[in-house]
Amino acid sequence: MKNRKLLILSVIGLMILSLFMIYSASFIWANYKFSNPFKYVINQAIFSLIGLVLLYIISKVDYKFYYKKASLILLICVVLLILVLIPGLGNIRNGSRSWFVIGPFSLQPSEFSKIGLIIFTSKYLANSNKFLKDYKKGIFPILFILLFIFGLIMLEPDFGTGMIIFVSIIAMLFIAGVNIKFFLILGLIGVLGIVGLIIIAPYRMDRITSFLNPWSDPLGTGFQIIQSLYAIGPGGLFGTGYLNSRQKNFYLPEPQTDFIFSIISEEFGVMGVLIVLGLFSILLISCLKISLKQTDKFPKYLAFGLTFQLIVQVIMNLSVVIGLIPVTGVTLPFLSYGGSSLLTSLVAIGIILNIDNQTNK
Repeated sequence: MKNRKLLILSVIGLMILSLFMIYSASFIWANYKFSNPFKYVINQAIFSLIGLVLLYIISKVDYKFYYKKASLILLICVVLLILVLIPGLGNIRNGSRSWFVIGPFSLQPSEFSKIGLIIFTSKYLANSNKFLKDYKKGIFPILFILLFIFGLIMLEPDFGTGMIIFVSIIAMLFIAGVNIKFFLILGLIGVLGIVGLIIIAPYRMDRITSFLNPWSDPLGTGFQIIQSLYAIGPGGLFGTGYLNSRQKNFYLPEPQTDFIFSIISEEFGVMGVLIVLGLFSILLISCLKISLKQTDKFPKYLAFGLTFQLIVQVIMNLSVVIGLIPVTGVTLPFLSYGGSSLLTSLVAIGIILNIDNQTNK
């Protein structure tokens, strides 16, 4: 019960911090673009309320329901990923056709496909453990589905979300006991695949070049990383103070989304960074504990897959912000502005809470 409370409190703490920081990071841009400084924070508050209601409902749905409906859930995700690619249905933003626009809001089906594929993979692994050492019978079917969904997401294109899904499913195969030789072969194929993706879309090489030396193109591909580091640098121990960030003044592009951690670092310094990392650590450790105490395979794989997906996303976002990896367009769960990301993360937490609740019963 203590672990459950810590999980819920960490989620609520991150969401409250998110509302404060989205307002701070966005009010100048929102006032310029929409003549309403509260535009983004109001939207996020609406999604937060919807998400909390959804979390409560999901936490009451027996996780066995997902076991029974795993194939249907995955099919719906695939259909949505196909529909979003159709001109007129999918909306293009920043060069990617990844969103359905519904009135003033937008939804990103690739976000929900993360959960759909993890549910399906959890059921598959729970039923197929005896086949996992046989590549043809055990691994190739799920690997084919993974690559098919990865391919649909890359057609948008959305490399960041695709990598989160890919790494999460591979991690699930690893804990299920797949032979280590498979991962060595897969790693080699993955390197060749990444090279192929770079050849197909040269802008990815630009991102890698700007990552290695952002000053080679400070007003182009290196601009975001440079501005992010300019935000983090002056933060010091306690930061410049709430609302006092300089980089949000049209220097760091749309700082309320992927680079919100930069603004937190600038305004609250090392102390703000430690608070954010502390909340994420509590959340992720609590989720992992729930996964580890499961005796049945399906809830164990499901809780681990959902948790690892959040871990990968947090690591990728923070790595981009501090310049460790190229820009991927991945949001910071619970903190970044974005309805789809927030709802998906809360659904994942709702499922994990139900797994814990059923275990306690």
